[in-house]
Amino acid sequence: MPRPLLVLRPEPGATSTATAARALGLEPVVAPLFRIAPRRWACPDPAVYAGLLVGSANVVRHGGDRLAALRGLPVHAVGETTAAAAQATGFAIGSVGSGGLQAVAADLAAGRYLRLAGEAHVPLATPANVTVDTLVIYAAQPLPLSPIAVEAVRAGAVILLHSGEAARYLDAEMHRLGVARESARIAALAPRIAALAGTGWHDVGIASQRSDHAVLALAAEMCQTV
Repeated sequence: MPRPLLVLRPEPGATSTATAARALGLEPVVAPLFRIAPRRWACPDPAVYAGLLVGSANVVRHGGDRLAALRGLPVHAVGETTAAAAQATGFAIGSVGSGGLQAVAADLAAGRYLRLAGEAHVPLATPANVTVDTLVIYAAQPLPLSPIAVEAVRAGAVILLHSGEAARYLDAEMHRLGVARESARIAALAPRIAALAGTGWHDVGIASQRSDHAVLALAAEMCQTV
């Protein structure tokens, strides 16, 4: 039988990933490590910006009514999923990345941009003629590693990791609970994410492309019959 697939991303992404996993014949165990909650924020003057830099669909899901004032600005999105979420709520899309938000920022035309982000976000390096202001829209509230997640790890699950924040927190929870990781495997979206998951795993794989489809395809390979 295939190894279980442990899905730790917050909702609604967890359910979406689990549905896609079942379509591939996998057995997902859904145990989110975070709950996403909106943060209070004030909308700046959109006239001073050339566009928006958006690294997660959570910006659109949790931004609230204030986002309406920014809809005249094009969205430079980290990937297809984020772009689709922004477009569905009335935003025009300026560009869509495929290699992380840093790559998107590096390709921006000269000007000043507003980055809409979560509380935990990676700093960006930008060209000399590009300025990026960051506005926090939402926060990820950590949840304890659940008993069903611990059971899946001990059963040799393949753990799907979409973010560095999740990888770092998973490593901390494993240490806190004293859970052995030697039989479990990591399927990570990017090398940085894999590194933050710590050491001692049975195997660590990194997706060939930075996309949900690619990391799930990797996980499917790693979940092959024991």
